[in-house]
Amino acid sequence: MIEARHLRVLRAVATTGSFSAAGRALGCTQPAVSQQMKALEASVGTPLLVRSGREMRLTQAGEALVRHAGTILAGLTAAEEEIAAIAGLRAGRVRLVSFPSGSSTLVPAALAALRAAHPGTRVSLEEAEPPASVEMLREGECDVALAFRYEGAAGGQEGEWDDLVVRPLLSDRLVGLVPERHRLAGAGSVAIGELADEPWIAGCPRCRGQLVEVCEGAGFTPRIDFATDDYPAVVGLVGAGLGVAVLPQLAIESVRPRHARVLTLRPAVRREIVALTLPDLAQVSAVAATLDHLAHAAARQ
Repeated sequence: MIEARHLRVLRAVATTGSFSAAGRALGCTQPAVSQQMKALEASVGTPLLVRSGREMRLTQAGEALVRHAGTILAGLTAAEEEIAAIAGLRAGRVRLVSFPSGSSTLVPAALAALRAAHPGTRVSLEEAEPPASVEMLREGECDVALAFRYEGAAGGQEGEWDDLVVRPLLSDRLVGLVPERHRLAGAGSVAIGELADEPWIAGCPRCRGQLVEVCEGAGFTPRIDFATDDYPAVVGLVGAGLGVAVLPQLAIESVRPRHARVLTLRPAVRREIVALTLPDLAQVSAVAATLDHLAHAAARQ
């Protein structure tokens, strides 16, 4: 019989590449990891790992088991949380993953309200940008993922969440950012084509892709001199006169744009911000409460 603890160890070995590294990640010894892998292989009746140099490599059977492990573990987590809530043993545990501008704006208010309403609920927070955060959800590494996608973007984004429960939160408009001494600093609004000859500072990979797509739609390819996932760094680079940028309005709310001016972007470009979870986890009371409080926090933006 396959045990959940063995699946967790197998995933750790697959991720880290060795028994010793998996042991460190799980807080146990290398012999304990080796023993559990032997027990799992005995249960399934076939080798799951083979040594390749200094690393452990998955066999075909191991790859198949790891591929299903995320769904299995997520289902078990959902079962444990739902049963605990029904039995009244504990209020619940929620692992939340959010992108940085969501972490600094939506998440604090939502978690404060959640704690006030359900003081026994424990919430952990980790930061990751989509699509990495969405994959963490599918792999069972979190319970709720705060994510975004750009409205009308190319690249098949429209169907990327079809297997998930999607809780819409808000539509976040992008804004232009220019140095305070820029020729357009006092304009109030700007067409993106007016910035065609400027050096650009770009954000996260998904944001960079959207920037290039919007600019090419306006007839030019942006010259990106700097790229960073850190929104305060983007604002700082613009403020220093090193280029222009396009940022989500939500990101500007959490950063003081010193020596930079915020302009309305024409035509409007928006990103859809949502909270995602798995269908099984959506039935868990603590997860459902987290989704509700994120929606309430978004409604106040």
